[in-house]
Amino acid sequence: MNTAKEIEEAVASLPNTELKEFRSWFSNFDAKNWDAQIEQDIGSGKLNELGAKALQHHESGKTKEM
Repeated sequence: MNTAKEIEEAVASLPNTELKEFRSWFSNFDAKNWDAQIEQDIGSGKLNELGAKALQHHESGKTKEM
């Protein structure tokens, strides 16, 4: 499999039991990649400005408890 289209076709042809297994695997795979990206962004300081703005909003009373 070399292209996204080939992968799409392969996934579409999976029997339901294998599709369920694939969904579970992909969900975990995607979550791990997301976590790694967030960690990288935090480590590089990419989120510092957003964090500072969030704290300013909170300190000025522009946030509310969830």
